[in-house]
Amino acid sequence: MRFTVSVALDSEECTVEPLSRRNMLKAGGALGALGALSIAAPAQAKSTWTWSPSGSVAGAGAGVDPRLVWDDEADPLVASLLDRGEAPLVNQLLRTWTRNGQPLPDGLPGDVRQFIERARQLPSWVDQGKLTTAVQFNEKRGLYLGVLYGLASGMMSTVIPQEARAVYYSEGGADMKDRIAKTAKLGYDIGTANAYQPNGSMIVTAVKTRLAHAGVRHLLPQSPRWVGAAPEDIPISQRDMMITWHSLPTTVMRELNSWRVPIPTRESDAFLHLWQVAAHMLGIKDEYIPASWSEANSQATQVLDPILAPTPEGIALADILLGLGKEIDGGILSKPILGSFTRFLLGDQIANWLKIPRDLLWDTLLQTSWGPFIAVREALLPLPLAPECFWLFDEFLRKLALLFLSEGQQINIEIPLGNRPS
Repeated sequence: MRFTVSVALDSEECTVEPLSRRNMLKAGGALGALGALSIAAPAQAKSTWTWSPSGSVAGAGAGVDPRLVWDDEADPLVASLLDRGEAPLVNQLLRTWTRNGQPLPDGLPGDVRQFIERARQLPSWVDQGKLTTAVQFNEKRGLYLGVLYGLASGMMSTVIPQEARAVYYSEGGADMKDRIAKTAKLGYDIGTANAYQPNGSMIVTAVKTRLAHAGVRHLLPQSPRWVGAAPEDIPISQRDMMITWHSLPTTVMRELNSWRVPIPTRESDAFLHLWQVAAHMLGIKDEYIPASWSEANSQATQVLDPILAPTPEGIALADILLGLGKEIDGGILSKPILGSFTRFLLGDQIANWLKIPRDLLWDTLLQTSWGPFIAVREALLPLPLAPECFWLFDEFLRKLALLFLSEGQQINIEIPLGNRPS
């Protein structure tokens, strides 16, 4: 497919003008979904889905390519809410629902209440013992997780083409600070000691995110700019969600292993379980959720690693994200520092794709100092109260980051009401 591209990073504007595949499809009559996808998809995305559901937490499944599966419960519900004009009311009412065990607010439409009551239930296979062990893991490695969630997973999202386009052209793409605050809330909530307990917030965050994703699926196909840029007809498929999932726990564990952080198997498995539960609560079908790290790496090798690529939208988003650091404490997290961290964590190819310039000072400092820093921190862990002290410091940093991103306001994950303004 030939196209012309223009990107203006300073104005955060990006246009992509293709020879419209959709116009060709309309002129030629309706094609089946599978045929349309095969015409649309770039060569690297055409690979046959071969990952077996026998390797999932469900242990079985139909084996349907997740590119052809979305959210059959949330999607029709949210589409109906938007079409009948009730989404603003639902958003307003759900702002008061902040704790997992809290009753839903009065006044919700009946179909919304029924959906949430089903969606808030933990899966039958949840292991509370593993969730408890995951808390211990988070307490010891909270600093690493914060860095990796933000600068490995966060920046990787800008080179996941379909995610970058979906973010850029959706309503959230117009205010990336608010968009990142909502993503950071999910990362914060899943790392708390009571994440899935009645007084925690992770279930609430996951269900609201599921509703928000359904809203994006309904609205983005109405955006001419997204339609002109995206090869797919409906965004955020089950495959897309699994790709994003792998950019989080799978990528984090790969990095920790590359840093030679000594993680006991029980803690590693518990961390995986924490994110398996998250995947289920976010609406990913159990047959797509890997049951082990070996299965996770096998699936990531098929769905994540080959699709990473630059896009005009992703380059624009990366520039915005790197620029947010200058607002923190007089610019202590400048673009060169964040850019060097991105290069250090994701490698030269991705940094070059995102047009991140080299910085001799910070590039060299990270290459020479990060390993010793990890070694010293790990050596201190066995000392009395060390994990608790590390946790308190890491928790302070996480809360400070959320406070900055939210500008002191409550972070509300909501059903979008439109797309990015032109």
